[in-house]
Amino acid sequence: MQNRGLIIFLTIAFSAVSLYYLSFTFVSRQIEQKAVDFATVDGKVNVSRKQAYLDSIWNEKVFLWSTYKEVKEQEVKLGLDLKGGMHVTMEVSAAEVVRILAGNSPDPNFQKALQLAQKEQMTKQGNFVDFFYDNFKKLSPNTQLASFFANSSNQSSIKFNSSDRDVVNYIKGELEKTIDLSFEVLRRRIDAYGAVQPNIQRLQGTNRIQIELPGVDDPKRVRKLLQGVAKLEFYQVWEMQDFYPYFIQLNDYLVKQENAKKDLQKSDSVLAKLDAKTNPGKTDTTGNSLADQLAKGKGGDSAQAASKVNESSTLTKLFTITQGGLLVNVKDTVKVNALLSRPDVRTLFPQNLTFMYDSKPAEADAKGTQLIALNAIKKGRNQSALLSGEVISSARSNIDPVTGKPEVSMQMNAAGGRNWARITAQNIGKRIAIVLDNVVYSAPQVQGEIPGGSSSISGNFTIEEAKDLANILVAGKMPVPTRIVEEEVVGPTLGQEAINKGMLSIFGGLLVIILFMVGYYSSSGWVANIAVFLNILMILGVLVQFDAVLTLPGIAGIVLTIGMAVDANVLINERVKDELRAGQPLLAATTEGYRAASVSILDANITTLLAGFVLLWFGVGPVKGFAFTLVAGIFTSLFTSVLVTRLLIDSRLRKGKSFNFFTSFSKNLFKNVNYDFVSKRKIAYIVSAVIIGAGIVSMFVRGFDYGVDFKGGWTYVVQFDKAVTSGEVDNLLESVLPNAQTEVKAYGGTNSLQITTTYLIEDPSENIADKVEATVKQGLDKLNSKYTILSTAKVGPTVATDIKQSSIYSIIIAMGAIFAYIWIRFRKWQYAMGATIALIHDTLIILTVYTLFKGILPFSLDIDQNFIAAVLTIVGFSVNDTVVVFDRVRETFEHNKGESPAKVVNQALNETFSRTVITSVTVVVVVIILLLFGGETIRGLSFALLIGVITGFYSTIYIALPFVVDAYRDNKDTKEKELLVK
Repeated sequence: MQNRGLIIFLTIAFSAVSLYYLSFTFVSRQIEQKAVDFATVDGKVNVSRKQAYLDSIWNEKVFLWSTYKEVKEQEVKLGLDLKGGMHVTMEVSAAEVVRILAGNSPDPNFQKALQLAQKEQMTKQGNFVDFFYDNFKKLSPNTQLASFFANSSNQSSIKFNSSDRDVVNYIKGELEKTIDLSFEVLRRRIDAYGAVQPNIQRLQGTNRIQIELPGVDDPKRVRKLLQGVAKLEFYQVWEMQDFYPYFIQLNDYLVKQENAKKDLQKSDSVLAKLDAKTNPGKTDTTGNSLADQLAKGKGGDSAQAASKVNESSTLTKLFTITQGGLLVNVKDTVKVNALLSRPDVRTLFPQNLTFMYDSKPAEADAKGTQLIALNAIKKGRNQSALLSGEVISSARSNIDPVTGKPEVSMQMNAAGGRNWARITAQNIGKRIAIVLDNVVYSAPQVQGEIPGGSSSISGNFTIEEAKDLANILVAGKMPVPTRIVEEEVVGPTLGQEAINKGMLSIFGGLLVIILFMVGYYSSSGWVANIAVFLNILMILGVLVQFDAVLTLPGIAGIVLTIGMAVDANVLINERVKDELRAGQPLLAATTEGYRAASVSILDANITTLLAGFVLLWFGVGPVKGFAFTLVAGIFTSLFTSVLVTRLLIDSRLRKGKSFNFFTSFSKNLFKNVNYDFVSKRKIAYIVSAVIIGAGIVSMFVRGFDYGVDFKGGWTYVVQFDKAVTSGEVDNLLESVLPNAQTEVKAYGGTNSLQITTTYLIEDPSENIADKVEATVKQGLDKLNSKYTILSTAKVGPTVATDIKQSSIYSIIIAMGAIFAYIWIRFRKWQYAMGATIALIHDTLIILTVYTLFKGILPFSLDIDQNFIAAVLTIVGFSVNDTVVVFDRVRETFEHNKGESPAKVVNQALNETFSRTVITSVTVVVVVIILLLFGGETIRGLSFALLIGVITGFYSTIYIALPFVVDAYRDNKDTKEKELLVK
C-alpha cells in the first residue's frame, strides 16, 4: 500500500486534534456540574447561585492554560433545539430606508409604489428596491427617480439628471450600508446583554439579520432589546391646565356628533370624568386638585368648562383626569389610539401637541384595573425635540440612593452638556419628558439648571430593564426600524429531552451497525466498526474546528452518515468476495477489491455531496446543521472507510495473520442471484404510474399539511398535566383567535400538542408576540388542565415565501447538478436521464405518501424545511445507489461490447444486488431507530428518509436502469432507420 506513512500520520493527527477540541466540551460539562452541585439547596438548583459560581471562575485558568471563558468558546456548540434558547431573524425596513432617502416624499404615486413593493415582497423573492422601482415606473412612467432622491447632501453620488438605474444602484448601496450599521448596533447590544456563545450573522442577499442566543429564557426581554430603535429625545410636557381646554373642545365636538347621529357609542370616541372621586388614590385633599384649581379662578373659561364636562352625558370611563395628567385603562389603549389618531380629532389640538404613553402601567388597583399614563408632549418647530440622543456619550445602570430603585445615569458630550444646561435653565418648574422610541420613561420636574451634561432616567424599572436600557443607549440607535420576522424559543426541558433522544438514536444506530458488520463480515466487520468510531470522532472534531453548531437534525445527520459510511465498506467487501470467488489469493483479492470499489465509492459520494452542498447553501438553522454534518461525514467516511480500513487490513495481511471477509452465514448469500429485472420493467412502470397518479389526484383534492416555515404563522408546543384532545383545544382556540387559520395536532404523546395559527401574523407591532401568546393562553386557560409552553416559533409571510421558493430551487439545482455530473462522468445522456427520472420518481412517491396519509398516521406529515432536507438527502442517497450500478454496467460493457443492453444491465444488477440489499437494509434499520427514538422534532424527517430509502432501492432496479435499456434500444433503432434511409 502506497503512502502508508502519510495515512498513519493523518489518522493520528486528525484523531488527536479531534480529541483535543472535544476535551474542552468534557471539561466544560464537569465545571457546569460542579456549579449545579454548588447551587443545589434542598434538592433545588438556585439559578442565581449557579451563575455566580460560573461568573467567579470566568477568567480563571481551568484547563491547559485556558480560562473558563476560553473553554466555553472551544466546546461543541449546541443548537437551540438541544440547549434551549432563542432564534430570531430581524428584518431591516427597506421601505423606511427608501422613504428617508427620498426625504419622506408625500407624492401619492411614490407612497403607493412603496406599499405595492411591500406586498410584493411577501409573495415573491427578490430585491425590495427593484420591486419599488418597477411599481413606481408603472404609476409614474414619465417621472425620474432623481427628482425624489437627489439633494445637496448626496450630490457626490447622484445628480438631479442621474438616470433611474444610477439612482436604483445608489439606493441599493445605501440600503446595504444601513443593514451593516443595523448589524453592528445589534451586535453591540447582544454583547452587552451577556449571552453565552451568541451567534449573529447577515443573511447575504437579503435585508435580514439572523441571531441565535443559546440558553436565553426571557424572550420578552430579548424582543424589546432587539427591536427598540433607541431613538432618545427630550421634550417639554404640556401641563394639565394648558392642554385641558382642548379636551373641552373635543367634548363639544363629540356632543354635536352625538346629537346629530345618536350614535356616539359606536364611534370609539370617549372622554374622562373630571371628578376626584373617580380616582381617590390620586386626589389632592388639600384643595389643590386640578378641578379645584380650575374652579377657583385660574381662568374663568376653564372653570365653566370643567362644570360643563362634569354635567355632560358624553363622558365615559376611558380617561381618568388627574392633576398629574391623563390615565387610561390598559385594555382601552386601542380605542384611545383610534380616537386620537382620527384626522378630524387632530385638528382640534395644536400641531405641536402629541400624546405618548409611559413605558409601563402603574400597579393594578384593588379591582385589578391597570392604568397607564398618557402624556401630552410639546414638540418644537418641525416637530423637533429639545435635545436628541446623539449627545449621549455614556450610560450605566445604578441604584438611586434616595429611592433605592434602579435608574439609568447618562453623561452627555460637551455640546450636549451646554445645550442641556440651557434647556434646564429655561424650564425650571416645568417637566421634561425623556422619551425612547416614542415611549415616555420619565418626566421629572426641573428644579434648577443642570450643568455638566449629566441626567438620569428613573421609572418603575427592574435591575435587568435598567441594564438593558443603558446597554441600548451605549450601543446607539438603529438607523431604521427592524422587526422580528422569524423567531423560535425552545425551553431547556425540551432541549434536554432532545439531547437524550438524540444520544439514544446514535447509540442505537451504532449498536445495529456493530452487530451487523461483525455478524456478516467477520474480521473485516471489526475493521469497519473501527472506521465508524473514528468517523464519528472526526465529525465532532470538525464541528468544533469550524465553529459549527450541533443540532438535533445534525445528530440525525451523524446517524445517517453512520449508515451510509457502511456502504463504502460493503462495496469493498463485496468486491473482495467476488475476487476471492474468482480464485484470487487473499492479498491480491484485497488489492483488486479496493481498486475496483474505489471508483464506485468516489462517484457515489460525489453525487451525495452535491445534494449536501445545495442544502448548505439554501438551508437555515437546524437544516444547515443537518447539511454540515452530512457533508463533513462524507469527507471523513471516505478517509476512514477507504484509507484507514485498507491500512489496517493491509498491515494484518502482510504479517501473515488470518483475516476473513465473510462468515459462514454470508459466504454464499446472494451468490447465485440471477433475476431478470429488466423484463419486469413495464409492470414497474405501471405500478409507479398508478401510485403517482393517485398521489397527484390527492395533491389537488386533499393537498398537504404545510409547516409554519412554509405558510407563515405562530407555533406553540404545549405540554399538559393530563391527556387532552386536539379537538377540544381547537374549539377553545377558535373562539379567541378570530379570522385566523388555526390547527392543533398531537405532538409526541397524548399530553403534548402543537398549535399553529396565522393570528395577527402580519402585524408588525413590537409587542405582537406577547399579545398572540396571551391570546392563546386565554383559550388554554379555559381547559381544566395545567400546561407549560415548551417552545414557540414565528415565521412571517415574507420569510415563509422565501423558504418555500428556496426549497423548490434547491431541489431543482440539486437534480440539475447530479444530472450534469453523471452525464460528464459516464459521457452518455442515457445514464444522466435515467438517474434524473428515478430521482423525480422518488420525490413524487414521497409526496404521494405525504398527501395520502396525512391525518392518518400518528404523527404529523408537514411539508417543511426538514422535509426538504430529507428529500435532498434521498436525492443524494438514491443516486448513490444508482451510480454504483452504473459503474458496474459501464465495466460490463467494456468487457462484453457485443452484448445487448438488457443483458448487460441485468448482469450488473445481479452482481451488485448483495451490496444494494445490504446497504439499503442497514440504512433502513438506522432510520427506523431515528424514527422511533429520535424525538418528535425529527420524526417527519426520519419518516421521509425511510420512504425515500425504500423508494430509492426500488427505483434503482426498476426505473433508472430499465430506462437506460429503453434509451439504448430507441437510440439503436433510430440509427438503423437512418442507415436504411441513406
